Amino acid sequence: MKSLQDALYNWLTIYVVARARPDDAAAQETAAFFKEILKRDFHVTNVKVKKEAKYIVEYKKDDEEESACFPAELIEAMLKQIEEAPEKYDNYPL
Repeated sequence: MKSLQDALYNWLTIYVVARARPDDAAAQETAAFFKEILKRDFHVTNVKVKKEAKYIVEYKKDDEEESACFPAELIEAMLKQIEEAPEKYDNYPL
């Protein structure tokens, strides 16, 4: 990933899918993979998500508290596609 913003966006998008599909192993593994990228490549820890009118991701980077905001409709686009055409997105059980 080129930037922390991209990594946060990718992680948050699949995190939302994984929360909506807790029995989907692929979603869970992908969310864990992106979270590991945040930790390993960007030194991000203590990640917390708040959903208001937008998604707010709070985290620590090199022991400094930071945050990033993302539009809800952008983050939820993948989940919406899955919900609108579930036959295209197999649920791979744990």
